[in-house]
Amino acid sequence: MLNLALSVLCSSLIFVIFKLFSTYKIQTLYAIITNYVVAFLVGLVLYDGDVNFNEIVNKSWFLGTLALGVFFIIVFNLMARASQVAGVAVASVATKMSLVMPVVFGVMFYKEALSVFQIIGILLALAAVYFASMKEKSIVLSKKALLLPLLVFLGSGIIDICMKYFQENHLDPEEVAIFSSMVFGFAALTGFVFIGIKAMKNPAKVNFRNIAGGIVLGVPNYFSIFFLIRALQNKGFDSAAIFTLNNVAIVMLSTLLGIIIFKEKLSLKNCGGIVLAIVSIMLVALF
Repeated sequence: MLNLALSVLCSSLIFVIFKLFSTYKIQTLYAIITNYVVAFLVGLVLYDGDVNFNEIVNKSWFLGTLALGVFFIIVFNLMARASQVAGVAVASVATKMSLVMPVVFGVMFYKEALSVFQIIGILLALAAVYFASMKEKSIVLSKKALLLPLLVFLGSGIIDICMKYFQENHLDPEEVAIFSSMVFGFAALTGFVFIGIKAMKNPAKVNFRNIAGGIVLGVPNYFSIFFLIRALQNKGFDSAAIFTLNNVAIVMLSTLLGIIIFKEKLSLKNCGGIVLAIVSIMLVALF
């Protein structure tokens, strides 16, 4: 349970840090790339074994870390933008609603059966993202305010599916640190490629504020994944229970932090969306 609690804390801090980026005029892309370099180095430091890249390349999960690295930086940028545009609470709800996607994946590819409660939960999850994204003073919804949480929802769901797949089929317990490190390393490499292409038109300048923001983000980002995988390896709880506790706790803690730190005001519809989020998670995972 300690691993799960630490994962929740680190994941919630990510949304808060994203929100602070706009406050302190930190350029999100550059800070995110720095964050992945930091997360990569943290993983290498924590790995108990000898780091032999020739052996790592031959691991069954290696190509998966490459694909996940590319996907991580895309989704992370979307999460950052959603936190800044729609708010910490909305971004955390959209991210954690992704729980429904591994369930649907299990039904389609592993022929798992859905109960009536789970079907209701999936429908409630979609409604939750919609209502949590609505702005109080406008009947006409901003396309960006709806599109960003939706993309975060889809992207986070795909990452959840991949994480569970690799943890179940390819990872040994002692490989968690190096696996996480390689994912973050490839995410950083993807970011550098993007910056290199961008710099051909507009040369990039070193900004120490962006680097500092990336360092602050990198540590909780790494441990959010590290502790979640460690929690999933606990045989005392099945993955549905772990994802349930993890996602509900992050939604609640992120919302509280958004209200306390940033004085975010939630409309009645936003509050209803958050309540629907919690109910849908419970229905999908526990029934």
